[in-house]
Amino acid sequence: MNREQQRAELHRTIWSAANQLVHGGVLTPVQFMNYMLGGLFYRFISENITDYLNKKTRKARGDNNFNYADISDAMAENARQSTTEEKGFYLLPSELFVNVATRAKEDANLNETLEKVFKNIEGSAVGFESESDIKGLFDDFDVNSKNLGDTVVKRNEQLCKLLDVIGSLQMGEFADQVIDTFGDAYEFLISMYAANSGKKGGEFYTPQEVSELLTKITLVGKTEVNKVYDPACGSGSLLLNFAKILGKDKVRQGFYGQEIILTTYNLCRMNMFLHDINFDKFNIANGDTLRDPQHWDDEPFEAIVSNPPYSIQWEGDSNPLLINDPRFAPAGVLAPKSKADLAFVMHMLAWLAPNGTAAIVEFPGVLYRGGAEQKIRKYLIDNNFIDTVIQLPANLFFGTSIATCIIVLKKSKNDNSTLFIDASKESEHSGNKEKLAENNIQNILNAFVERKDKPHFAALVRNSVISENDYNIAVSSYVEQKDTREVIDIKVLNAQIAETVKRQDALRKAIDDIVNDLEVDNNG
Repeated sequence: MNREQQRAELHRTIWSAANQLVHGGVLTPVQFMNYMLGGLFYRFISENITDYLNKKTRKARGDNNFNYADISDAMAENARQSTTEEKGFYLLPSELFVNVATRAKEDANLNETLEKVFKNIEGSAVGFESESDIKGLFDDFDVNSKNLGDTVVKRNEQLCKLLDVIGSLQMGEFADQVIDTFGDAYEFLISMYAANSGKKGGEFYTPQEVSELLTKITLVGKTEVNKVYDPACGSGSLLLNFAKILGKDKVRQGFYGQEIILTTYNLCRMNMFLHDINFDKFNIANGDTLRDPQHWDDEPFEAIVSNPPYSIQWEGDSNPLLINDPRFAPAGVLAPKSKADLAFVMHMLAWLAPNGTAAIVEFPGVLYRGGAEQKIRKYLIDNNFIDTVIQLPANLFFGTSIATCIIVLKKSKNDNSTLFIDASKESEHSGNKEKLAENNIQNILNAFVERKDKPHFAALVRNSVISENDYNIAVSSYVEQKDTREVIDIKVLNAQIAETVKRQDALRKAIDDIVNDLEVDNNG
């Protein structure tokens, strides 16, 4: 089964499960997503550890028929310590997805079985380096939720359906294709219900194509980076693009992020595992990045990508400590309490490596609003930190039709100018949304790399000019819109008018002649 066939099979299976569990009125879409992701993750780590131990044992014993899933729990205990140190977790053979799913229909206590397995997986990491990375990963997989059914019997019926659907997925050999499959499953599930994003202030799912653009912007001229960071990482999709585009081994020191919403934080960690990013290669923290950042000891970062929440409230100047925070102090002013956008920008700038690049999706208001935001833009422009501003098309994001923009930050620029790119027309219509096609992404990247004026598309503007324009960095202020009005040839137009006047004169004469004839007839 090739990649596209595997993807089609995956999406078909997920829709089948959704029809049974969501459209049948059992679960809400978000609940279904949590159960499906939890189930997929359970299967993933089961197959991951089975594949790892099979390879290791077959090589050591010369026994190609060894299968970890078939041995006793007592025998498996011998490998617990070393395996947990390497993989970060451990499952006994009886706890593996394949064995639990096989027994599911006959297990009257399936909910209790799953609850015990999930607790044991989490417990296996206690005392090991991976403990914080494993803790709470199954918190959203509530086996006793009344959403599954009013009775234990009904709940187990739904759990059995879920395990059956997940177990029916034809993945092929784990080592060959399963990683891409599970990663794609996550992204497909997120995108299925992305229209429900934005319900919590400023939280929007970042389309895959926008994620790709952000990643490629930060990687221009590079074949590897030390580490990548997203201060509002959500599900981790922006971080994981580096593994896809660059290769996870080319991110030498790993993937870093922080997420304030607990459920999303759990999903982000799960997503790392689903894409085969081992626990020692990522550091995802839970908490408020602006008030309590968790990676002071890990900065600076060579690549930063982010789609932070748009215009959400934060403490701002109500917290007297923040004005002295080394992240915000240089600007001499804090972002408004009702609009934290530029607070995130200042945070990312502070943690950006001298040779690094940050690409940040922003609400367009930050480009031109006055007050404190204007003062922050003054600091950014006067110190030559803004490399590029890119205007994106409207209606790219689920949950909002706003035309967003990208601000690119650098600390080591070769010129004292800012590049403005008007990519507002760089899209193709897909369903009821706009989408960045590959050629659109490439056009933007070409302009970013060339860093030259291009009529109606790109303008390289001296920072002194921006200063004279009150530090307005809206793209429309510097890139002239193409005049799409019809070009009129004045000579042709005059000839047409003359011809029209000639015809009108002839018509008037004909009417006068008719009137005169009528008057003669009436007087006769």
